[in-house]
Amino acid sequence: MELRQLRYFVAVAEESHFTRAADRLRIAQSGLSASIRALERELGAALFRRNTRQVRLTPEGRALLVEARRALAASDAAREAVAAVQGLLRGSLSVGSLQCLHAVDLPAVLAGFVESHPGLDIRLRHGGSGELVEQVREGRLDLALVSRPAHEPDDVVVAPLAAEPLVLACAPGHPLSAYGKVRLEALRGERFVDFPPDWGTRTRADEALASAGVDRHVALEVTDVHSLLDLVGNGLGVALVPRSFSLKTARVCFLELTDPVPMWETVAVSAAPGGAAGAALLEEIYHASR
Repeated sequence: MELRQLRYFVAVAEESHFTRAADRLRIAQSGLSASIRALERELGAALFRRNTRQVRLTPEGRALLVEARRALAASDAAREAVAAVQGLLRGSLSVGSLQCLHAVDLPAVLAGFVESHPGLDIRLRHGGSGELVEQVREGRLDLALVSRPAHEPDDVVVAPLAAEPLVLACAPGHPLSAYGKVRLEALRGERFVDFPPDWGTRTRADEALASAGVDRHVALEVTDVHSLLDLVGNGLGVALVPRSFSLKTARVCFLELTDPVPMWETVAVSAAPGGAAGAALLEEIYHASR
């Protein structure tokens, strides 16, 4: 089994189409098809179900995809390690991040990092914490800056960056807006605006309210911080959010919570073992967050 075959296999799996995969790889479709057939013969299993419009992974193909991505990530890390010894960092680095990352000014860190390592291409992806952690596990991301997972996978490295309290966000005319501090128990019966279940702030809010005995109703789900704050500001619900969100708008009231105050922690999640480029960027992120 060759790395080239694994790269071809991953491309077909991600494109669900041989022609698109061949275009992406800039090779002839006949050569791609021959390589996949040779890989299937070597493994003694069909990796794809083919029809005239697209191809789908078989159960054997899905199992191989996880390991193929890991093998390719390890290969890239090996090349990066040699380049690092030579005083160079080149290739590509895939980084995942929450939309609003208060712990560190990531664009500023990346600007300095790219200036120091101009041969390195950066791919930045935004998403929910659960989604990004899983992409690190699969080898699709080298590093992710996310909320601390409720359950930390054994095959990644989790390192703390920063922590801040959750606060209550509500519309200026909301009855609770007149209070200096709010008890979580006072939120029974409120309509909530929140992120999808695999987002870190949603998980932390669920845990805090459950501990306070509050069975809440999330009336609106969004995938954008500014949309959440706009909805709250227009009276469509309340939200538990990190305190740093209060820097984003003056149209929402942000109220402190009484003890015990739930905390929201930002962490860096990286592959184990990680590549030289990822380790170098992580060092810059640690320095900037201190």
